[in-house]
Amino acid sequence: MATKMYRKDYPRPQFVREHWENLNGEWEFGFDDADVGEREGWPVRFGGDRKITVPFTYETKTSGIGQEEHHPCVWYHRTLDIADDAAGKRVLLHFQAVDYVAKVWVNGVFAGSHQGGYTSFGFDITPYLKIGTANSLTVKAEDSLDATQPRGKQRWVRDSFECFYVQTTGIWQTVWLEYVDESAHIGSVKMTPDIDANSVSFEYQVEGDLSDGALRLETVVSLRGEQVKRMTLAIDRPWLKLDANLVHEGNGPWKAAHWAPAHPHLYDVEFNLYRGDRLIDCVYSYFGMRKISIEKDKILLNNRPIYQKLILDQGYWPDSHLTPPSEEAIIEDIDRILDMGYNGVRKHMKVEDARFLYWCDVKGVLVWSEMAATFEYNDNAVQKFTNEWMDIVRQQYNHPCIVTWVPFNESWGLLNIAKDVRQQKFSESIYYLTKAFDPYRPVVANDGWEHTVSDILSLHDYVQTKEEFVRRYRNKDAIVNNGMSFNEWKYAFADGFPYRGQPIMVSEFGGIAFQTDSGWGYGQQESSEEAFIARFRGIHEAIKETDYIVGYCYTQIADVQQEKNGLLTEDRQPKVPLEIIREINAM
Repeated sequence: MATKMYRKDYPRPQFVREHWENLNGEWEFGFDDADVGEREGWPVRFGGDRKITVPFTYETKTSGIGQEEHHPCVWYHRTLDIADDAAGKRVLLHFQAVDYVAKVWVNGVFAGSHQGGYTSFGFDITPYLKIGTANSLTVKAEDSLDATQPRGKQRWVRDSFECFYVQTTGIWQTVWLEYVDESAHIGSVKMTPDIDANSVSFEYQVEGDLSDGALRLETVVSLRGEQVKRMTLAIDRPWLKLDANLVHEGNGPWKAAHWAPAHPHLYDVEFNLYRGDRLIDCVYSYFGMRKISIEKDKILLNNRPIYQKLILDQGYWPDSHLTPPSEEAIIEDIDRILDMGYNGVRKHMKVEDARFLYWCDVKGVLVWSEMAATFEYNDNAVQKFTNEWMDIVRQQYNHPCIVTWVPFNESWGLLNIAKDVRQQKFSESIYYLTKAFDPYRPVVANDGWEHTVSDILSLHDYVQTKEEFVRRYRNKDAIVNNGMSFNEWKYAFADGFPYRGQPIMVSEFGGIAFQTDSGWGYGQQESSEEAFIARFRGIHEAIKETDYIVGYCYTQIADVQQEKNGLLTEDRQPKVPLEIIREINAM
């Protein structure tokens, strides 16, 4: 069941306003390989000679272009018709994601820039607009093959190789306008549930003129259409916090309805900003009463142990690559995950569209949120990574579905972390920075091996048979004390970091592929459905029979370009009956 104020295709479903305009669709477009557009005045006289369908990148068929070679600079242009009734409003221009550096001009005037391919951003473009007439919007996107740029699975050489795919350049998520009151509006709300205290805290940021002391903010919480709480707060500074007990106003205290995979209860919340008696802003959102914690060697959801059955999901589609082709495609992927008996997903090397997280919230799917890796280590990589990662944590914080943060994977970008103190300190610093903003979720600082400080010991192991897995994992002490290696002399912990009793999960395994000449999977390729299922069943049995393992993540939901080890093909057709996968997960 969707939340009260769900709007199909709304790009930011956890912070909804009624007055908005979707700017996706046909734009003018141009390549600028020599980077001459700024000098030649493209923000005023656009020099592109093509058309493109936003938000799909030029590398994709869906964009209408479909050229996969790298272009370092690309330009976009369209007109904006701002209606007369926007007079007296502030107009906010939002970009959900542009890879990698974006520069924006409105009517030829520079409005701002942003760096980071996976984070949303926006500008107040009111000063540059002409109300009641056509306005010019121009965007330049600069991308590179620099390996210090957080890129995830995007290749940094001419051709795709191993598990690295066609790059993503430019606008790849929704562009949109939003209209707010000219004097003040709600900038953000951070929501933190506390199921033990039966309460939720709201941290508000209000932007605009607060000088007259006439602003007040009303917060209305409801569950399944029934009001739970109504609170009003006087606004005397930009940042405020309110702790609210979830007390039913008519019937007295009640126990909060918790969010979990079996019952993903969501509370609707409405934020109303008043100046005197005049309503000047209204934002709709939701939250889940959910607690994820660790007690000794167990992971707890709402104070009870949970066995996580995750599937790895890279979020690629054959014709649109990183950009979901539609909201329906997002929902279909989530439904397939549930149909196969998984209770969660590890989003691998990609910060996903907010609509994906919304539907995981609604449908009760656990999510491990993972950063896109860099592939070199130096001061530039440290700064780029840190800035973008902290933006991601802030932007995704309110989603109850997210139960684990994963900033690093398999030492990518930290190739010498086993012994290099600088790289170890970097991983530690990201762990503690994440905890400073969000002390409530586990953080896996380096998923797979060579852990430094980490709340979960997560291991990647593509052993092929049940017998071999049982043999390798018979001796827990050998694993946690670096007596057994993974993937060519990788060990569970980096030098100097002992095991401290953390829960243990196998967070990558499987990767089984049928025989093919056009791609690869892990280990032997199988020639029959029977052999595929037998191998799949055996390795799952081995993991579940290892009593100190508290969850797993299978590789992966769907094929991606040359990687042919999905349970679904790239166009989402099942390779084996989904009911068999579900039955094995349910063992």
